Amino acid sequence: MVGGDALATPGLIVPPGVPTPPKVTASSWLLADLDTGEVLAGCGPHEYATPASVQKLLLAATMLSRLDPAQVVTVTREDLDIAPGSSAVGLLPGGRYRVETLWLGLLLQSGNEAANALARLGGGADGVAGGVRAMNEQARRLGARQTRAVTPSGLDAPGQFTSAYDLALIARACFADPAFRRYVLTERTRIPAQKALRAKGFEIQNENQLVYRYPGALGGKTGFTDYARHTYVGAAQRDGRRLVVTLLGAEPRPQRGWEQGAALLDWGFALPRQFSVGRLVEPGELDAESPVVPESADAAAPVDTRSTTDGPGAGMFVALAVGAVAIAVAVVAGRRSRPTARDLPE
Repeated sequence: MVGGDALATPGLIVPPGVPTPPKVTASSWLLADLDTGEVLAGCGPHEYATPASVQKLLLAATMLSRLDPAQVVTVTREDLDIAPGSSAVGLLPGGRYRVETLWLGLLLQSGNEAANALARLGGGADGVAGGVRAMNEQARRLGARQTRAVTPSGLDAPGQFTSAYDLALIARACFADPAFRRYVLTERTRIPAQKALRAKGFEIQNENQLVYRYPGALGGKTGFTDYARHTYVGAAQRDGRRLVVTLLGAEPRPQRGWEQGAALLDWGFALPRQFSVGRLVEPGELDAESPVVPESADAAAPVDTRSTTDGPGAGMFVALAVGAVAIAVAVVAGRRSRPTARDLPE
């Protein structure tokens, strides 16, 4: 099992002799040390689930190093081809913005049009499809073998999945980047006016309440679709220690996603440093253990995101039926070294 045999469970796993962690509504979660990679606890850490907008962290982990933040780029009409009513920054077709502005729109306001633009810019000649393909290549390099992106934004699509463990690997890569750390701790910024389009500038705020309400917060990412439910990644530091928490499939009552994450962070900071139930693998560590399986052709195909939303998501039964084949292909490479309890989200 990737990260340690103790993580091969659909249930709760904590070090022996420690207090029971706080109850959360998330169907799966994981708590880990960002610096050492030690996993403190989890619940179904390798269970398959859908990411919603926390998938934007994989986009960041893939594209931050590829794109010049000072470059000024033009947003296209195709970038704005997102589901009606889904989260958007308010970028304009024909508008010219710094790449840094796109990152802030992505990470503060979960802009799906910003995700399309960044994937297109980093995808080379193949545009968004190339960007998604690069995301999947990066997931594999990080050891996130239970992750497959179909959309750059996390909007629901058949065959798209991740796990709480994989999200921790992706988040760890993100928080290693100083630009990312600065972006996700930004409380507010301005989207510049577009004089050529006669459009005024406006302010956006960070949607992650951990940034405002949790002492030592380092930031993170929120997510929601009707199918994925609430997803969350949050990190904080205390007494020279940095922890990250990932949650999938959560309900917002009695606590919202960030509050559930904060409760688990509090619990983790109270544990002695030596407690561990596993570890986060290092980038490239699994490459020698299993050969690369070529990605199926449809994995990088353009996706019509107009049929998916940040509210009502893709139908569960359609996603399971179509995604089953993709899951079988994606998982076969790591199956010998990482058996899992289930191969499909429930």
